Formats: sequence, structure tokens, C-alpha cells
Amino acid sequence: MSVSSSAIHEKLKTFFGYDAFKGDQENVIKHLVDGGNAFVLMPTGGGKSLCYQLPALLMEGTAIVISPLIALMKNQVDAIRGFVSGDIGIAHFLNSSLSRIQIGEVRQDLINGVTKLLYVAPESLTKEENIQLLKEIKISFYAVDEAHCISEWGHDFRPEYRKIRSIVDEIQPAPIIALTATATPKVQSDILKNLRIQDATIFRSSFNRPNLYYEVRDKVEPEKDIIRFIRQNPGKSGIIYCLSRKKVEELAQVLAINGIKALPYHAGLDAKTRAENQDKFLMEEIDVIVATIAFGMGIDKQNVRFVIHYDIPKSIEGYYQETGRAGRDGQEGLCITYYSYKDIQKLEKFMQGKPVSEQEIGKQLLNETVAYAESSQCRRKLLLNYFGEDYTEDNCGACDNCLHPKARFDGREELCLVIELIDTLKEHFKLEHLANILAGVSNAMIKSYKHDELELFGAGKDHDTKFWAAVIHQGLIMHYLDKDIENYGLITATDKGLEFYLKPHEVMLVEDRTFSEGVDDDDDDPVPVSGGGGGDEMLLRMLKDLRKDVSRKLKLQPWMIFSDPALEDMTIVYPLTLKELSEKCQGVGEGKAKKFGQPFVDLIAKYVEENEIDRPDDFVVKSVASKSGNKVYIIQSIDRKLSLDDIAASKGLTMDELLTEIEGIVATGTKVNLNYYIEEELDPEVVNEIYDWFKEEATSDSLQEARDALSDDYEDLEIRLARIKFLCEVVN
Repeated sequence: MSVSSSAIHEKLKTFFGYDAFKGDQENVIKHLVDGGNAFVLMPTGGGKSLCYQLPALLMEGTAIVISPLIALMKNQVDAIRGFVSGDIGIAHFLNSSLSRIQIGEVRQDLINGVTKLLYVAPESLTKEENIQLLKEIKISFYAVDEAHCISEWGHDFRPEYRKIRSIVDEIQPAPIIALTATATPKVQSDILKNLRIQDATIFRSSFNRPNLYYEVRDKVEPEKDIIRFIRQNPGKSGIIYCLSRKKVEELAQVLAINGIKALPYHAGLDAKTRAENQDKFLMEEIDVIVATIAFGMGIDKQNVRFVIHYDIPKSIEGYYQETGRAGRDGQEGLCITYYSYKDIQKLEKFMQGKPVSEQEIGKQLLNETVAYAESSQCRRKLLLNYFGEDYTEDNCGACDNCLHPKARFDGREELCLVIELIDTLKEHFKLEHLANILAGVSNAMIKSYKHDELELFGAGKDHDTKFWAAVIHQGLIMHYLDKDIENYGLITATDKGLEFYLKPHEVMLVEDRTFSEGVDDDDDDPVPVSGGGGGDEMLLRMLKDLRKDVSRKLKLQPWMIFSDPALEDMTIVYPLTLKELSEKCQGVGEGKAKKFGQPFVDLIAKYVEENEIDRPDDFVVKSVASKSGNKVYIIQSIDRKLSLDDIAASKGLTMDELLTEIEGIVATGTKVNLNYYIEEELDPEVVNEIYDWFKEEATSDSLQEARDALSDDYEDLEIRLARIKFLCEVVN
């Protein structure tokens, strides 16, 4: 089938409203329409989907688009139906989310020749009934989207993708177009070989995204840093990626209670909730989506202004694709990643138990990520080099390392030492092994090869292994060294490197950055909160005196006004308004701030002025006391006056565990009304006596203090329920 260039441009304008193509789009479309196989390597935001959507509308028959995610299919189908108005049958998807009736409608449109694009998951493609259906229709071509899923070296390997070619052969022959936004030379080779399209014309676009800013931050108090960053970028759309579903839930909840419109997205949520949260993000009802990597693939949201990685990704390919979802409109895109070596250790643990070959691949991909995170070189240069592209500028002006460069040194002697070592060894070895030899680090591997007996063992012992790893990495980028991907990353010297060794000249190198160990997400409290001293002691004494005065006037005990941790927060952040008081001081809700706060902020304002204090721009992050994911359900159930026994049973909790959850909710300043349950289950006199003890005798809200004082006369359940009632009615 031959279509003129003018006809292609006319359809581009008619269907999509564009006046011109981007990059290689037109060449790809012409090639596909003319019946050729194609391999399209185009970064996120480069317009890959148009490369198969437009030809599908031009050509006779139905294009089969093989796509990995249901969310991606729905998004793409909705988009194409929006472009081609008036015909809902123009595009369909076929996957497990459809009902029997919906599947029947899709089949009918296909048989009738109405459908031009059919999106199908690789798992659905293998079903016998679908194979038989596709044999009955004319297929214009097959598009394999996210084709990196074919390769074990790709960041999102899917075994089902390796069956695509055999199924295509069974259905009917037609041209194949494979598309991906991320593929190293090794992955490209795997894709072409597995799909048996070695004759395909390769259309490669530059991987450089000039509008993206890349930064790696030390993972110290990451939640606080993220909240500060989002508040500095109000109203902007962003994606935050976490490795675990648990962390997604926790972080979304922390953001929400700190006034940020955020929702979670991960595969553990039910389909309805996932779809609703995704749509709210696309329709800008929320600003931030906190997600696992299940979110974002193929999502067409042009104005994502930032992508944050709470956890370091498993591979550079995954990192590049996920950061690529920022700034797809060519405008601002901020890519912030938090890094600590604890995260790397966790990822290494996840690999245990997998086949040895898979572990080797995973470790090598992870090592590349570590090298990228810790490097002091231009991040753009590092990324492009990973994908086989050279970036020739000395300073990109849009990454942390270029904006805040470390001092450079002439590394000719160090690089020569690396090349000399490689040249003297009988076999080739990985980067870490070479770095250990030069640093003089003896381990089992070194001893097994007797490399601790080499003349060059410890030749660079003035520097550690990390320093020598950095030298080797920079040698790779400068093409003095090469890495054999097929053989798990063995390092060799190139002809250019051997020439340099014979005639050394100045090469400017930098040492890698150092990072702290980072946070441990298994700790009980995921969010750092203030408290425990460290504030202004003079102000603290003044605030305690004020609290005593207020408590006398109101005939309430001092701790009921503001707790000691709340006063300590005031001496650190110096809140000057009731809003700041409720937002920045733990245990202070909006109601308590309005009820008791004015004299406290007045005192602080006077103190700040008289002592010429510069207030910190830091803030206290409100923490989530109840992290189990049950918080919202429990509050809603209490609002509906459900029995506590029923609430506990529905969540598989004991009564003790449920009360602990409720106590955690109340500790954050949230009020719950348990009177309906207390009135039915407890003796009113008992409740009043415990209530009065808290009001008149308790020196704090400590549950243990109450147990010590009351347990001889009352049951633990009675004490805890009466305490919750008192805290909600008086303290909160």
C-alpha cells in the first residue's frame, strides 16, 4: 500500500490536529505503510504512539497493538476515540477487565471491520479463542509497544513477550513495528532477534531530554524534604515512585495530612480505586500520585512537572523511563531521586532465591544505578552514554553535578594504572574486582585468583575501592575502557585506551559523591517528628509558665492545654499564627489552636521580635500514628456507629489491636465519637469516675499512668474507652 506524503499530512491534521510531525515520525509511518518492519527507539514524550496510531487509520484492516498494562490500554483507547470523534468502535482493548457482554461487542466490531486499533495484552494474545478470532480478520500490522519487556536485560522483563513472534506466525503474517523509550544496545539486539525482524529499519531518536533537570539527594528525612519541595512548587502535577505498596500507602497518607492533594496507586488496590485515582490525577483533581512502577507507562499527561523517586530504581532504564514522564510538553521537568545504600541492600535481598543468571543480571543493572547515583559527573552524560549515545558538552547546566561541580584532578596516572592492570591479567574481570586489587582489598575472590600476590595489588592503596571504581567508570565514558554486557560486565581496554597508556595526556576526573546510610523504612515511625529538646530553653520556660496560667483560669490540667512535645516544637519553629501552630506543632489540631493558641503565638511573636530571632524555614511534618492502612476505614465505621467488635472482626483485629489503632488516631488530634458504644457496653458510673480521674488527678495523657492508678478498680477496656472519650471531648 502506497500513501502520498500529502495524504499522510492531511490525516495528521484531520485526526490529531497537528500541522507537522516530530523527529522521525513521518519516516516511520511511511515505512510501515509501505509494508516494512520497523524498530523505533524514541524517548518518552517523543511521540511513539502516533507512529502506529496514524498508520492504523490509513491502512486497510486492524492494527494489533500489544501492550503490557491495562491502564495504558484504556488511556490510549480513550485518547484515539477523542481524536476520531463519532465512532466508538474505531479502537478497542481486549483484556481481563472486560465483561462477557463487552467482549462480545469488541468481537462484533472486529468482524464488521469497524475497528482500526485493537490493544491486547500478551497474556490475552495467547488465548486460543482470541487467536481464532484474529485469524478471521485482516490485520494491517502488529505493534509491540514497550518492547524492552522482551529482554531479560530490560528493566521490566515479561516472559509472555517472548512468545509474541510464534503467536504472530500462527495468526497471519503482517509487518511488525517494535517501539520502546529505553533500550541499551544489548536490549535492542534481544528485541530484534526475538521478534525475528533483524531486517527492520531502525529509527533512533536522541535520548537527550534538554528540559529535564536531574538531581540525586541524600536520603535523610526524605518525607520532610519531599513535603518542603512540593510546597515550594504549589499546584504542580507530580509523580512519586516507591518500590513497595506499603510505602506508597504510607507516603500518600503523610502527604494528605500535611495538606497536599495526593492519592496512592499500586497493583494491590482494587481496579475501581486504581482507575478513579488515575483519572483524578489526569483530570487534575489531585496534584500528586504516589505509585509503584505499575503507574505511568503510556499515561499521556503532558504537564507532569516533577518526578520524585523515594527509592532508587532497580535499573538505569527504569529510572530513565520513569523520569521521562516529566515535562512531556517540553516545559519544566524536575527529576529528584533519593539515594541511600540501605535501599541497594534491600534490592539485593529481593534477588535472593531467583535463578543465578537472573541474579547476575539484576546485580549488574543495580551496580549501574549505584554508579549513576554516586557519580559526580554530568548526569546527562552518564545517562546518554548508558544508551550508547555520546553527550559532548562539558556542562549540561541542568543537573546537580553540573550546577554544583566537584573539584577535578588530572587522572592520567590513575587511568594508566587501571589499563596496566587490565593488560597484565590473563582473564577479564568486573569493575569491582579491579578496584579491589588496586585498593589492596583482599577477599575470597581476590584470593581464589591469587590476585593478592600481584605486583599491582595495593598499587593504589592511598585511595579506597570507591575511588578506583569512579576512575574506571569515567574511563568507560571516555571510551578508554569497554564493558562486555554479554559476559556480565567484564572490563577490557579499548584501542584508544591502549594508545593513551603508551602516550598519556591530561584527563580531568572527579571523585564520586558520598552518601549517608539513609533511613530504614522498617522503623516504627516513618516520618521524623520533632520533640525531645533541642529548642530555645528560655522560651520553653516562658511557654510552660503561660500554660500554667491558662490552665488555672480554665480549671484544666496543663497537659490538656498543650503537651510538652507541642511546647518543644514551638521553641524550634517559632509559630506566629494559629495556622502555623496547627501545621507545625505535633498534637496541635486546628480546633485546639483556635481554643488555646492565641496567647501562645502572641508570646512567641513578642519573644522573636525582642530577641531578633531568625525563624527557620524548616517545618515539622505531621506524622501518621496509625500506619496499617485501616485508619480511614475505622473512622468511617465509627461515624456509622458500627460495633467495635464488628469493626475488629472485619479487619481481622483483636479488640486490643483495634483500641491501639483508635488511640493512635486520637493521638494525631482527630476526634472520634464512641459514646454510642460506651453507653451500650459500660456502666455510666464507671465511665464518669475514670473520666473525673483524668480531669482532676492525671498529670499526663499516659495510658500506663492511668493503668497504674486505676487497674485495681477497673478493667483495662473500661480505662481505655473512658480515656479515649476524655481525650476527644476535652483534650482534642
